Amino acid sequence: MGNDNSAVKKLKEHLHLTFHIKDLGSPKHFLGIEIARSDRGISLSQRKFVMKIISEAGLSGCRPSVIPIEQNAKLTYVGYDTGVSSSSDDPLLQDPSGYQRLVGKLIYLTMTRPDICYAVQTLSQFMHSPKQSHMNAALNIVRYLKTCPGLRILLSRKCNVEITAYCDADYATCPMSRMSITGFCIKFGESLLSWKTKKQSTESLSSAEAEYRSMAKTVCEIVWLRGLLLDLGAPVKGPTLLICDNDSALKLAANPVLHERTKHIEVDCHFTREKIQE
Repeated sequence: MGNDNSAVKKLKEHLHLTFHIKDLGSPKHFLGIEIARSDRGISLSQRKFVMKIISEAGLSGCRPSVIPIEQNAKLTYVGYDTGVSSSSDDPLLQDPSGYQRLVGKLIYLTMTRPDICYAVQTLSQFMHSPKQSHMNAALNIVRYLKTCPGLRILLSRKCNVEITAYCDADYATCPMSRMSITGFCIKFGESLLSWKTKKQSTESLSSAEAEYRSMAKTVCEIVWLRGLLLDLGAPVKGPTLLICDNDSALKLAANPVLHERTKHIEVDCHFTREKIQE
């Protein structure tokens, strides 16, 4: 990719001598992703892939769901007793391959559907020994997709070459490990460029610590994106705005004094502060 047409043409000719490539022009489909161009910009969707998932799941005639996953869904591993239901009420799936294939497709779908990221990362934890409740939750995501199968990501033509990032954390949300969930999204101008929902690797002792670890992960992604855009000849103007809604985490980023209660997160603190100073 680049903006030097002569160099692009010369590279294509060089590759053609070795690989016998064929230039198909502007892409319309790429690995299941549909690409559409308009005056507003480039939009990406996986509508055909979504319709295929709905058809294979046998839910073409079902009633759509308004949310991808229940707000207080307590999905657990095999043998973990929540006191809510017994193993007879929630048995193991006899053949887990169907669940694994469905969740695998949903993981690929998150490339253009950030709205299902949280639900999919939750279900992807149970790939080895899925239960009936896990399968029901996965089918609920499919029913949610039926409400808007053609939802698109728009890469807008209007771009101020600035990055804005949003991060948050759900404190101790995992009922089994009590680990927190990190979530962030990053916009380049008006376009959504990067997003992620992932369980944190260590337990946080407070909501402030969970939020601060979320900030640190987001800062890592910002640094990588700024470097990538610089390599592509589109350097970002000015500093990146990182938005967080936790006052304690923001004060940790601003206050250079580390007391004993923050020693265990000192690495994240130093890393984030260093990037703020830069």
